[in-house]
Amino acid sequence: MSILAPAIEAILFSSNRPLRVRELQQVTDTDRHTIEQALEELRESLTHRGLMLQRHHDQVQLVTRPELAGYVRRALRPEVTGRLSTAAYETLAIVAYQQPVSRAKIEEIRGVNSDGVVSNLELRDLVKEVGRGTGPGQPRLYGTTIRFLQMLGLESLEDLPFPDTQRLPDQEPDGQDAEATADAQAQPPPDGEPRPEAPPEPEHQAAVEEEAPSPSA
Repeated sequence: MSILAPAIEAILFSSNRPLRVRELQQVTDTDRHTIEQALEELRESLTHRGLMLQRHHDQVQLVTRPELAGYVRRALRPEVTGRLSTAAYETLAIVAYQQPVSRAKIEEIRGVNSDGVVSNLELRDLVKEVGRGTGPGQPRLYGTTIRFLQMLGLESLEDLPFPDTQRLPDQEPDGQDAEATADAQAQPPPDGEPRPEAPPEPEHQAAVEEEAPSPSA
């Protein structure tokens, strides 16, 4: 390992905030390619350690591994902060998987006004403005922050779990599924299998047929 990797480790360990790659370039007086190589060396060296290198776009920092959070929590006894609401988690998931995303798109997906929820997530430093849209008024576009990675214990956004797109059992079939089901029901059963019996006729209909006079010869 080069001397640059442990130097970056010491810098990140001493910093009380995430550092950008260009800041590391300035401190170490090296080019970006060399910094990227050193960061990769550092990441690999921390594979079986209590710390991991966390990266969010151009920001990097050292954090404790999520599987060791219980030990750290008991040692430091951090103050308990207010929990996120269901609406906040829902909005945060939309931003995480759709970013960069506008507030209008968030509300379109959720079906309700999301001004207060988005503002709350901004105050908690879980989402932030990452750009402007090209539509009318150039709406603000939101993305997640490195604090979001800390909350989930992820190294990067690439570690986000892939959403399950399979249809739930209680979901109604769409038009194509309905047609396929109808076609399958219309097909004759295989040889050797009995046909399903027709439902019995209503009793009132049978009674009317019995009372009907027989036609004259």
